[in-house]
Amino acid sequence: MGFRVVVIKSRCKLEFRLNSLIIRGEQERHIFVNEINTLIVADTAVSLTAALLCELTRRNIKVIFCDEKCNPCSELLPYYGTVNTSKKYKMQTEWSDRIKSEIWQSIVRRKISEQASVLLSAGFADQAQTLTGYAQEVQPDDATNREGHAAKVYFNCILGEYNSRRTGGFLNGCLNYGYAVVLSACNREIVACGYCTQMGIHHKNEFNDFNFGCDLMEPLRPFVDRRALSIEDGDIDFKRKMADILNAEVMHGGKRTTLDVAIRDYARSVITALNENDPSRVIFPKVGSNEL
Repeated sequence: MGFRVVVIKSRCKLEFRLNSLIIRGEQERHIFVNEINTLIVADTAVSLTAALLCELTRRNIKVIFCDEKCNPCSELLPYYGTVNTSKKYKMQTEWSDRIKSEIWQSIVRRKISEQASVLLSAGFADQAQTLTGYAQEVQPDDATNREGHAAKVYFNCILGEYNSRRTGGFLNGCLNYGYAVVLSACNREIVACGYCTQMGIHHKNEFNDFNFGCDLMEPLRPFVDRRALSIEDGDIDFKRKMADILNAEVMHGGKRTTLDVAIRDYARSVITALNENDPSRVIFPKVGSNEL
């Protein structure tokens, strides 16, 4: 698996030659394709060859396209991630409501616990304690909506009481960009395992192509939040810093690794838990010794 997040921010032509991504702009640059983890095309003036897109898809390299405002708007996914994708789709449709509700309970509990950790690091000790209590109260399928109650407390702290996720602002821009990058990484792993991104375990919006990815990314959002809170307001380099979150150091399964590798193993652990009807098989990433 590659380790580079490549961001293209100006007019150029991208093509594939001699096992490398060729960037033809004011200067020509070559990047060995096997080193690339994610390619973010952040300028609508960029042109790409079909040969390059096919090769990136074949190697399971995530490609994210941005709109005229440089915000992620779409991504490239292959039709099939494994040779037995149809079998995996059938297994996915047979996951029981019970196991899906129990795994969603674990996901929400973990997300709220990570949010409490973010608040504690930011100096909101009382609110962190409140979220810790919410995490302990999460029921299967989060029937009492602890996630929503926690979100209100959480974002009032990190965004300010009179701001919200809908009002914009620099921090919201960082969050949205980082969430899009992490969601794409989750989608990549779902497809690589042969499963369908549209069929989620909790998210069920008929207009959302990434319901399953949205499920998986929920406990990863606080990782993005930590990185966003560390960036100074108005930093013009914030998109590169948020895109590089996939290379952040985390702990997973008792080992130090990058967030990107942890997402791969975490996604597979969730799928294993669903197939084996065993929520205990889910292994969540943890913040590493060097916080995001």
